[in-house]
Amino acid sequence: MSPDIERLLQLQHLATTIDEARQEIAAHPQRLADAETRLGEATQAVDAAKQRLKTSQDARRDLEKEAAVFQGRLTKFKDQLSAVKTNREFTAMQHEIDAATRDLGVVEEKVLERMMEADAVAVEVKQAEGELASQKKAIEAEKKTLTEELATVEASLKTASDARAALVAQTDPNLIARFEQVAKARKGIALSRATYDGLCTACHVRLRPHVFQQIRQNDAIIQCDSCQRIMYYQPPPPPIEQAVTHRS
Repeated sequence: MSPDIERLLQLQHLATTIDEARQEIAAHPQRLADAETRLGEATQAVDAAKQRLKTSQDARRDLEKEAAVFQGRLTKFKDQLSAVKTNREFTAMQHEIDAATRDLGVVEEKVLERMMEADAVAVEVKQAEGELASQKKAIEAEKKTLTEELATVEASLKTASDARAALVAQTDPNLIARFEQVAKARKGIALSRATYDGLCTACHVRLRPHVFQQIRQNDAIIQCDSCQRIMYYQPPPPPIEQAVTHRS
């Protein structure tokens, strides 16, 4: 393989490494933001559960105050019952007592419902708090990993960028210009391997026979007629000889 093609292959590898590193670095803030979003959602779940618990408890207290009013009215009616003098007054007072008793029973039932509701919501609060604690621990570990990964990728980017600059300095500027022109037109991929049966692996178009024969030599810069990528050929690996064991 010619030195020029070898340099271009190295240049393509470095370009791919640089592009992937830049993409990872660009994605880093969003990955941190996603982690913070999950933490925020877990925090909101705790806050919402606590608010439901407070609402239920406040409603129960209001009902208990209402029950106290009915209980006071019932007590007053019972005290007045002994002072009535006629059957008519007695019957009227009994109606008041019955109505107050029913109203008190309804409110007390609602108080019981709120108590049961509060118990269930308290369980939800505890579960949400447990999930929040778990998320905090997981996200702290994730952010630490992301920070370490970012440092590694930044180091990889610098190493690849330095290697690319050194390689560019050793390569014919016209060849670099052709490489970059093709790479710009083909989403960063300037080289393509010819398959063993004469296809361009990038665009899958069959190469003309005489062009394929030239590419197989790997001693000249030849571009695919279809996609214009710079072609190279990689011979198939030698067949693996399988040892045959004969039983005696």
